Amino acid sequence: MTGIFKTTKKDGTVYYRASITYKGKHISLGSSEDEQKAEAMYKTAVSVVKSDCVVEEYYNYPDIPFKKYITLINFRDHGIYIKNPIMLRRSFFSYYLDPDLELKFDMEDLFYYSEHAIMKRGRHLFVTAYGLQENIMGRYGIGSFAVPGKDYIFVNGDDTDFRYSNIRVINRYSCIKEIKDGMKTSYEVKIHIVGDWKLGRYPSVELASVAYNKALDEARKYNLKPKSSYIYVDSLNARQYAELYSSITLPEKYLDYLKNL
Repeated sequence: MTGIFKTTKKDGTVYYRASITYKGKHISLGSSEDEQKAEAMYKTAVSVVKSDCVVEEYYNYPDIPFKKYITLINFRDHGIYIKNPIMLRRSFFSYYLDPDLELKFDMEDLFYYSEHAIMKRGRHLFVTAYGLQENIMGRYGIGSFAVPGKDYIFVNGDDTDFRYSNIRVINRYSCIKEIKDGMKTSYEVKIHIVGDWKLGRYPSVELASVAYNKALDEARKYNLKPKSSYIYVDSLNARQYAELYSSITLPEKYLDYLKNL
């Protein structure tokens, strides 16, 4: 049957792969142990690329996965194949997690999200990079434990609009607390690795930020996967950052804790 390929699993189970070739691109649609369901995937995909259906009409085409549906109509309308559920707009793009959840991003992030699939757990959105889960808010310099409304806000009130102009950071360093003692100001750093750990107080926010990043590096040396994101320190060049990094000595209690986890 056109668009259907019969194959066998290691245990001998027969199943059917569905695919479509469109504009010279071979696109896998999914698989099923039921030949008729695989056939329905193929026929639905053909119907999608030959029609002028839009995102909101997905419920009329339930035989293919939603992400494939978005991929097909974006390819049909814009001639650009993107494996993730992205729909190109005039000045931005939409990333669909499901039929009712559309996230909006600036075009400069298109390459990144074309290669990194967004996942959702609770209210947290993250991608997997190099085997680690990274909160997408880290791309704005916002820590994983930052509180919306307190540490950052969505300017237009739409918490699905991740265009840079719509995100205003109130407290970029939510893991760093400013401590005032008379005329003296210091910056206390804490990190969350199973529990909260205080890393010490530092005389500048730049030094505190680098200490935090070094603590993250140490955790990852032991194959731990903290949910925290690195802090981007825009005020330091590469040499200055390296010098500060080398000068920092993390608490022995914290290092021993990592070894014994």
